Amino acid sequence: MLMAMGAIVAGLILLVWSADKFVEGAAATAKHLGMPTLLIGMVIIGFGTSAPELAVSAMAAADGNPGLALGNGYGSNITNIALIVGLTAVIAPIAVHSQVIRKELPLLLVLTLIAGAQLIDGQLTRLDGWVLLAVFAGVMGWSIYQGIQGKEDPLGGDTDAEMIAHPMPLKTAVIWVVVGLILLVVSSRLLVWGAVTIAQTLGVSDLVIGLTIVAIGTSLPELASALAAIKKNEHDLILGNILGSGIFNTLAVVGLAAVIEPLQVDPEVLYRDWTLMLALTLGLLLMGYYGITGKRKLITRGEGSVLMLVYVAYTGYLLSTVVAASGA
Repeated sequence: MLMAMGAIVAGLILLVWSADKFVEGAAATAKHLGMPTLLIGMVIIGFGTSAPELAVSAMAAADGNPGLALGNGYGSNITNIALIVGLTAVIAPIAVHSQVIRKELPLLLVLTLIAGAQLIDGQLTRLDGWVLLAVFAGVMGWSIYQGIQGKEDPLGGDTDAEMIAHPMPLKTAVIWVVVGLILLVVSSRLLVWGAVTIAQTLGVSDLVIGLTIVAIGTSLPELASALAAIKKNEHDLILGNILGSGIFNTLAVVGLAAVIEPLQVDPEVLYRDWTLMLALTLGLLLMGYYGITGKRKLITRGEGSVLMLVYVAYTGYLLSTVVAASGA
């Protein structure tokens, strides 16, 4: 048990660190190859904050633990909205005024509804997975097209400033891409092993472990990005990163896991976890809508507190099921 807990802690630390190094190397390599800064920000750095979720879910599915893969994908969405948006809003109310946020909020809601429709029959087949990946490819293609055709975007400027401040030689960048990718795989396997071992020891499903410990750990890059954006007063980037991560988790993370290994879905995933994910997405949409229309300009500290209370209540309920199972 102690060894498994150590594996989770070590795996999470290594996972977050290796994902960061992989993204730095990939972004610098793309810059050397002439890729536009905006696309580096949208594609490489946007992918990078969700790289831990993708690596862990793919590894979990390949190892025959689909519940952990699904719990990680959905749990990360819940954590991102309820905990990270809630916490950042409590620290500093989040301004809502970007055209990008207007489009991504309704999109995430629609994608969440599509995900729910796939859960009704109690399984996620390989066909379901391919559908999710196809939709993801379409969303990314459209986002890239809009980014190229659109006006100056704050994400591009932020990425450009970051890369100018921290230049990296091409050779070093390639080395970090390779090393980061290898360590992503190693750390993911370590984390999955620890999570599954603890689930088996406590007699709970790996779904619950994925929704709690693993989801929190793999959401650390999003938390780091949100806190950094607060310091820079770039509130659009806070919601932009969270919504982009939500789209990535719903489509790519769950889709890839289902393609690797079809998932049998327990009923509580639909009525408990997916329902909460939908409610949080709808709540965020309403907060964003009022900000966009000019009636309000902020996700307030009070709203942030409500989001955090929802997260605490949800996590507390999940942990109570762990205690009940271990005492049985």
